[in-house]
Amino acid sequence: MYRRIFLTLMSVLISCNLDAQEFGTSISIHDKGKETYYVKGFITGLGTVDFLVDTGSSYMTIDEDALEVLKTQNQVRYIKDLSGVMADGSRKVVPVYLIDQVTVGSQCILYNVEVAVLPAKTRYILGLSALKMASPFAIYTEPQPKLVLSHCDTQAL
Repeated sequence: MYRRIFLTLMSVLISCNLDAQEFGTSISIHDKGKETYYVKGFITGLGTVDFLVDTGSSYMTIDEDALEVLKTQNQVRYIKDLSGVMADGSRKVVPVYLIDQVTVGSQCILYNVEVAVLPAKTRYILGLSALKMASPFAIYTEPQPKLVLSHCDTQAL
């Protein structure tokens, strides 16, 4: 199913005849098995993290432990509560915060990213709330897996 979605997305991107300049930032992705792709990242106030790249997730996610660290660093602001359906089909209400600065890879800085905070220890997800900020984007699996982003702030690096 994911392969079909990926191929559809790639067909749309190719047929849109996008300007090559829009895809200015290429980030290596690595497969941790089961066709799950991760990119390195950095959350200001938290440090280096691995993000699971998930175009099926509406929001970038962090866990409650990360939220507490970011609060002590004054790097987050509460926005709202969100009711959503989790991957297992359960419905949860989770808080949404605005993170001041997130770096995807070592080259793409995003500001004021909305993140959903999940309970317990969970992996960090690079979802659409962050990916849309750097759109258009593409995920390539061959010949070398990579995430290609546009509209990144690279001035601060």
